[in-house]
Amino acid sequence: MVTWRRKRMTGRRWTWRDGHRLLGIRSPPPLASLRSPNQPRGEPRHATPRQPPPRLRMASTSLAAVPSQLASPGRRGALSSAVRAQPRPRLFHRLPKGGSRCRLAVTCNAQAVAPTSIAQGTPVRPTSILVVGATGTLGRQVVRRALDEGYDVRCLVRPRPAPADFLRDWGATVVNADLSKPETIPATLVGIHTVIDCATGRPEEPIRTVDWEGKVALIQCAKAMGIQKYVFYSIHNCDKHPEVPLMEIKHCTEKFIQDNDLDYIIIRLCGFMQGLIGQYAVPILEEKSVWGTDAPTRIAYMDTQDVARLTFIAMRNEKVSKKLLTFAGPRAWTTQEVITLCERLAGQDANVTTVPVAVLRFTRQLTRFFQWTNDVADRLAFSEVLSSDTVFSVPMNETYQLLGVDAKDILSLEKYLQDYFSNILKKLKDLKAQSKQTDIFF
Repeated sequence: MVTWRRKRMTGRRWTWRDGHRLLGIRSPPPLASLRSPNQPRGEPRHATPRQPPPRLRMASTSLAAVPSQLASPGRRGALSSAVRAQPRPRLFHRLPKGGSRCRLAVTCNAQAVAPTSIAQGTPVRPTSILVVGATGTLGRQVVRRALDEGYDVRCLVRPRPAPADFLRDWGATVVNADLSKPETIPATLVGIHTVIDCATGRPEEPIRTVDWEGKVALIQCAKAMGIQKYVFYSIHNCDKHPEVPLMEIKHCTEKFIQDNDLDYIIIRLCGFMQGLIGQYAVPILEEKSVWGTDAPTRIAYMDTQDVARLTFIAMRNEKVSKKLLTFAGPRAWTTQEVITLCERLAGQDANVTTVPVAVLRFTRQLTRFFQWTNDVADRLAFSEVLSSDTVFSVPMNETYQLLGVDAKDILSLEKYLQDYFSNILKKLKDLKAQSKQTDIFF
């Protein structure tokens, strides 16, 4: 027999979908419409129509009414259900004509999210920011800089066995959420003025899970909840290398942000100085092998502290609204030049193992044949970039003038590595001196 849960009525704007999505329901259908044709009129099947559970009634709120209901803690499920119901752009593989390379293509449609306004709710403070990816190399420097400048910082961190206690010790608020689970995102955006997105996927997980699907969900939630500024970190020249999945995804995310009509700042980065410590400096000091390539690619590395400082200068500058900026260091370096610099500052030779770029390209082609190694192939796609004479650097004079920054205040790679090796070598000498004193004592 047909019950009102399974019945669809075209003239009353109510439906039942999957047991957890109720959109546009006004009221249960009339009891008379639920009688079977052979049932007497005076004997209704049910004395009272069965009401949907409270959780499902809450989820039936329309997306346009979300901002006025955020003041009530019990209404959080409404936004998550409404955002999940919106059509999401898809990232898929497409084989171009005349070639064998697999290219990622995306259709960015900003009309999926209805325009909203936060005027109905409680005004948020301009100093309230949410940092996504706060435990990363760049994210922790952004958090530290924001706290030093007096911002109210909230950090979105994925649940982990070892909690990010250092963020709480600094004075930030930590909330647990996961970009791969869109239903956890809306609650973290309540009361937030600015979102700073510096998150990226872990090496052991697919690139598209966080860097595309998670970012699309985050951007849609930010649009629906009226976030007033969105800062996104991208990669320099990402629009020129569609053969690299991560760079293609970054470029597609840039377009999706622009199409959503957010007040955004997109910052393209070249390379971080902090990454050179574990890659070259530490292996040289420990007399271990240093892996390098024979590629002529040059990268203008930049200190993440300078990136964070310039980011907040740009956030306060109205001229930078809805602009795409590129941050680069004072000079571009090849891999061999970085290794030579570390050898000179460390005072010892490095055991360099050079990997030809052709080997990396062959390994990528081999790993693409197996489904369980597709993620490895995506990571090795950077060999396509390294095989060309590419320079990851841009002139910064116009950017410095726009932000009102002196070029002399930007840390160079020589000064950064010199300070690092000086501090490390000094500590090593102190440890050796203490060891000798202990030996004499005993």
